[in-house]
Amino acid sequence: MRYALYPGCVSRGACPELYASTLEICRRLGIELDLITMQGASCTGAGVLQEKNLRLGDTLNARTFAMAERVGLPILTICSTCQGVMSQANQRLQDDEYRESINEDLAEEGLRYNGTADPVHLLWVIVEEIGIDKLKSLVVRELPELRIAPFYGCYIVRPTSALKFDEHPEREDALEQVIEAVGAQVVDFPGKTLCCGFPILTINETNSLKMVANHTMDAKGKGADAMVTPCPLCHLNLDGYQPQAAKANSPMAPIDIPILHLPQLIGLSMGIDPKLMRLNRHIVSTKQMLSELALSP
Repeated sequence: MRYALYPGCVSRGACPELYASTLEICRRLGIELDLITMQGASCTGAGVLQEKNLRLGDTLNARTFAMAERVGLPILTICSTCQGVMSQANQRLQDDEYRESINEDLAEEGLRYNGTADPVHLLWVIVEEIGIDKLKSLVVRELPELRIAPFYGCYIVRPTSALKFDEHPEREDALEQVIEAVGAQVVDFPGKTLCCGFPILTINETNSLKMVANHTMDAKGKGADAMVTPCPLCHLNLDGYQPQAAKANSPMAPIDIPILHLPQLIGLSMGIDPKLMRLNRHIVSTKQMLSELALSP
């Protein structure tokens, strides 16, 4: 099982702990990663570029697809935003005439996209390709002490047509399946498929922080010890801006709920050293959560 890894911008910059933990768990899951092919790939546009110039965004993604297609490998993403933007671009690029017009631009670089790419998120690969039973067999430390709230964010759950939910209905509760597979308790809450607030952070910080506060306080209020997300942008907002959100919306007390990247949660159940997964690099401390597992960050 070999994939061209598309790590996205954030996991190689603001959230390097996601990249490190991804490499650790993929080795144990038997997922072989090509780390070379995507080195020259660009940002997906994160949906922001597409609002201004849809064709440019689609051209950048078609270029990425062509790079993977050239070596005959499927693309593995570890970012919900990348997944959603890529899936929507790929859906538009199935139009032969539109794709050919974009290929005229790609030809300057010797690239061509034939429409065969199918980028998939690590979460989906674990549930659909590896299988929950295989994941369970790799668990060496079950996590019954942990009550985990899933946080999907926006881009990995809609639009469902581009994300092929009709073909893969298991994607609707994939996070819950993984949480249960590692022996932790699922804490359900209504905000799990809502926006984290990151897209509006620079234009409406007040509302963005309110969204962070609402999601984290809601999950904590329902008894969660931590939240887990498959999106580094959601992690940036829910972890990085949680202290500010608490001051603005819950001034009497900090919220203090750790936000885990998906591979970190899985890695804990596999017995991987928290330091290797950089769980000590989070803004909201994971120390209390890890102490419940008799671990140190």
